[in-house]
This record gives sequence, structure tokens and C-alpha cells, in this order.
Amino acid sequence: MAAGSTYTPIATTTLGSAQASVTFSSISGSYTDLIIVTNTGVASGGGGSIYVQVGNGSVDTGSNYSYTYLQGDGSTAETGRSSNLTAARTMRTTGTTVVANGSLHLMNYSNTTTYKTMLSRGNVAGGLVIALVNLWRSTSAINVITMTDESGRNFVTGSTFTLYGIAAE
Repeated sequence: MAAGSTYTPIATTTLGSAQASVTFSSISGSYTDLIIVTNTGVASGGGGSIYVQVGNGSVDTGSNYSYTYLQGDGSTAETGRSSNLTAARTMRTTGTTVVANGSLHLMNYSNTTTYKTMLSRGNVAGGLVIALVNLWRSTSAINVITMTDESGRNFVTGSTFTLYGIAAE
């Protein structure tokens, strides 16, 4: 199988108006991994992370998420970690126009014997780059994903969110 045929587009959302969250639901368990690619901006500008909640049937809002991150802007770097959170911290978003992009990889999302690992990277025009690893402490298969801005701001019109399935080789 050619490398280009391993990414299968599952769903794309392009916001026709500002909205607070984007949800992918009824996700098939027929892939090995999932990838979400985002291009976003948020109302009121400012920087922040995109928070992700996952689950099976409905999103998990319990304190079952943790992350470790590394970020920098070319002159300073920062690292940190946190646990027992109610959402995964992933890519960055900023600005009142679509200026931030990112990717989120959900490994073994349909496996029902292991906790779920999520790797993400975010880039903001003009500077910041962030890489994160998240853990969702559940063995449930993931079939629903909701994304929100950490500060509760709306994603701006024109923001895009694309979900891909990674085919088994």
C-alpha cells in the first residue's frame, strides 16, 4: 500500500460561523489510529490551548487526563506537566483570524485493553511551537471527540477541523 493511501479522510468541519466546540461522533473502530488536523483562530484573540475530551458514546468529563508539554518561541522555552484533569491539553490557538495550525494523533483509539495516548503539535504564526503528550486513563474505545478552547472562547468563522483514520498496513 502506498504511503499516501494510509490516511483516510473521515470528516471535515469548516465553521460557517463562530462556535464554542467541534465534535466528531460515531467514529468507526476500523482504523489503527486517528489524526485530527486543525487550522484555527478564536474570538477575542489571545493565546490558548485546544482542549480535547474523548469517550465512548459520550465524552469523559472526569479527572482522567494528564499531559506533559514542551513549547518555545525562538528565544525562550518552557516545559511542564499536569495530571487529574477533565480534558486533554493539545494544540494552540490564537488570534481573531485563522493563524494557528496543529495536529493531534490518537494511537490505538479502538483498543479496549490499554489507556489511550495522544500526541499533538501546535504552531502559531509569528512564533510559538508546542508539543504535548496526553494520556486518557481509560480502556474504552474512542468513538466521540469534542474540541473546545481552554478559555471558553468561540472558534472563529473559517476554522477547520479534519479527522483522518490511519489504515492498518
